[in-house]
Amino acid sequence: MSETQEFKVTPEDAGMRLDVFLARRMPDWSRSQVQRQIRSGRVTVGVETVYKAGTEVEAGAKVVIRAARHELRATPEDLPLDIIYEDADLVVVNKPAGMVVHVGAGVKSGTLANALLHHIRSLSRAGGELRPGIVHRLDRMTSGLVVAAKTDAAHRALSDQFKAREVHKTYVALVHGRLAQEQGEIQRPIGRDPRRRVKMRPGGIAPRQAVTRYRVKERFGNCTLVEAEPITGRTHQIRVHFASLGHPIVGDTMYGAPSRLTAHAGWRFEGQGLPEPAEQKTLTRNFLHAARLEFLHPITGQRMSFEVPLPPELEEFLDALRRAPGAKSPISSARKFDG
Repeated sequence: MSETQEFKVTPEDAGMRLDVFLARRMPDWSRSQVQRQIRSGRVTVGVETVYKAGTEVEAGAKVVIRAARHELRATPEDLPLDIIYEDADLVVVNKPAGMVVHVGAGVKSGTLANALLHHIRSLSRAGGELRPGIVHRLDRMTSGLVVAAKTDAAHRALSDQFKAREVHKTYVALVHGRLAQEQGEIQRPIGRDPRRRVKMRPGGIAPRQAVTRYRVKERFGNCTLVEAEPITGRTHQIRVHFASLGHPIVGDTMYGAPSRLTAHAGWRFEGQGLPEPAEQKTLTRNFLHAARLEFLHPITGQRMSFEVPLPPELEEFLDALRRAPGAKSPISSARKFDG
């Protein structure tokens, strides 16, 4: 069920945040609930759907909210959970590709939030009923490190670090083609695609500054392995940035990668016939992995640093590429970005 309400912005309300404006006129809804409705695309200002809770409203504007009256809630589920670290305030997990981080539109179960609730029971509620403990996200088909908060105090402190860009994340990605430079920085604002809401694009609706640093780790015939460090934290940032260079991430069909890529390892001869691939590895996910995560402990202030290797399916795919004819060796073993 949903309910539709319409409000007009008065001169006294001009300049107010959209979520504050709506929360003041809907006493039965909390501000966090209103924010989730906005992020879900249920609010229009004038003729445009608005997705940013902090959008300032202008005098005379008509604001319409089509709010879902019965919201989803994350419930505990006994799901496999690869816990890297845990204490009284937080937990760090290695999320597999294919797992959604939290409950949302069209996703009611099987998420990381469901698994965390089963394991921990008591998680921070600062992010709302759909996102217990969730401080940041990884895309569904991206694997790697995620930190979750057990208490509201830890949640707020970690969120502040993310907003201040004090959390350092390093991803490993395999992209199509050969990058021209050994390292570089991509600076392109990113906004929502006006035709497809789940997709982002350079520019787009309400674009925000986005910066990604990268360096090449290894080159293959038609692919390049890179380490990427997102300086900002925009939705799909690494995926959009490399696609904008003409080098989409392997497996990422949303942003232009082929639907199928097979790595051939070695060759065998059948009698006097032509050589055939002796081994084939087909990738069915995005080759994007959150390999390293560094932040300050939200309570003690101690620097925390975690690292996880590539999951087997990605490592096996790389091994097949390395054994293919013409494959090249890693060009660098350096671990830090220059500059």
